[in-house]
Amino acid sequence: MAAPLAGRTVVLGVTGSIAAFKVPHVVSRLTALGANVVVVMTANATR
Repeated sequence: MAAPLAGRTVVLGVTGSIAAFKVPHVVSRLTALGANVVVVMTANATR
């Protein structure tokens, strides 16, 4: 079965620490579907 997101790049913006909590799961799922994921975080998301 072909990966539905193969060859696609997804930019995932994270703006707060609560949102950052779920980012690893989201990135894992997207990469499992074949996507290249780029995460961009604000300063608040890193705390």
